[in-house]
Amino acid sequence: MNFVVNCIMAYFLMSIIFLIFAGYVYRVNAKRTPDDPLKKDFHYAAVFLTPIWPFAIVAWILLFILRAALYCTALFLFAIGLVVVRKPFILIWLNKIATKTGNKLLQANMLLIRVFFPQLKS
Repeated sequence: MNFVVNCIMAYFLMSIIFLIFAGYVYRVNAKRTPDDPLKKDFHYAAVFLTPIWPFAIVAWILLFILRAALYCTALFLFAIGLVVVRKPFILIWLNKIATKTGNKLLQANMLLIRVFFPQLKS
């Protein structure tokens, strides 16, 4: 329970710090003259979106960990599948598809050659 409370407190502290930074930068930017090259066009609502960033960063880190775990699981299951399944059915299927597609392409190419260059012999 203490861990959750500490995490929530840290989130609110980071949010307040980010909110202060964003508000300060918005105020400094608003005081700049319109012809200043450093002046940016910030909307005032962007300041209030800053408390979302700590949550988003944590969510991205957790999503990365979840993706890495899923990849490791898939890699492990693929290795187990290679050991358990001895018959390479994927390679046989891929060979059939490649042969069928290659034959169709060669027939189409030969048809084009016969139509446009009838004097050539195969």
